[in-house]
Amino acid sequence: MTDGYPERQTAPGPADQGPDRVRLLLGGGLAVALLAVIGASGGWLIAGGDPGPAGPPAAAVTTAPAQTPTTDGPHSTPPVTRTTARTTPAGGLTVPELVGVDFTDARRQLHERKLGWRLVFGTGTGRNVERTSPEPGTPVRRGVTVTLWVAGPAPAVAVPDLVGDDCAAAADDLVEAGLYPRYRTGRRGTVTAQDPAAGASARWNDPVALGCGDPPSTTPDSPAPTP
Repeated sequence: MTDGYPERQTAPGPADQGPDRVRLLLGGGLAVALLAVIGASGGWLIAGGDPGPAGPPAAAVTTAPAQTPTTDGPHSTPPVTRTTARTTPAGGLTVPELVGVDFTDARRQLHERKLGWRLVFGTGTGRNVERTSPEPGTPVRRGVTVTLWVAGPAPAVAVPDLVGDDCAAAADDLVEAGLYPRYRTGRRGTVTAQDPAAGASARWNDPVALGCGDPPSTTPDSPAPTP
């Protein structure tokens, strides 16, 4: 029975929601989540990210500093030493150690080694050699002249008597006395004259002039004519 009014339609409440509405809500939520994922992926792709997983970090490469050879250990490499070859003449002839030696003894040692000498006297005192050129220990060949610097001045020496001697022998005598020959008429023959004269005072390294040649010939007197 009705009261004469049409029947009123009432909107369904929460209890009236069926399974279809639940499926609709679930489907919409999934769609929103999917869109969110797609959007995030699109943004990441635009940003240029790496889609693959991050790999293990690369091993760091270090370069050890160059090792300087040392001589501390038994297996260490010794440093290279550059040496200059020093050629020694045949026979191993070298300048002897003459510094501090009396110049006459120094001259004798040079003479024994077939070396020449040159004396340079100084203004100091003493007869000892102060230095040499070439230096002691220098390889040399026979005939090389060694200069000797002497501390003091040249000593005095007497001129020997050479007249009548062979010219070559007279030259040796002068050198032995500390003097040197000068030749006026050649180096052969007999000494016919000398300057300074025998017995004169000179000093080491002073020259003595020699006149060498054949001695003047003597002819017997011609017989007196007979009257």
